[in-house]
Amino acid sequence: MRVEAAKNPYDRELSNLIGELSTRSDAFRTMWGAHGVHVFTFTEGTKRFLHPTVGEMELVHESLNLLGDEGLALTVYSADPGTPAADALKLLASWAATRQQDPADPQPRPER
Repeated sequence: MRVEAAKNPYDRELSNLIGELSTRSDAFRTMWGAHGVHVFTFTEGTKRFLHPTVGEMELVHESLNLLGDEGLALTVYSADPGTPAADALKLLASWAATRQQDPADPQPRPER
């Protein structure tokens, strides 16, 4: 409810409901006053990728939906230590680092 109230601070019906609940319930008034918002939409799983350089990799992913912007999420991919996917990621990191250092490489580098 606090997330909705923050998204829509001028929502008269929601403001009235919060006011009514605050006057009728000591527990609600205490919790509302504590500002304790803990809402996460979190998903996890595995996903297979076919990379042209290192082949197939199975990576673990964790996604956290961003509450402020509906439809946006932060997703992190990783490989379990000691797996072929971890080795593939190390190889890709090494390959990318050497390509960035090679002055003979004709590929333009994106600015960071």
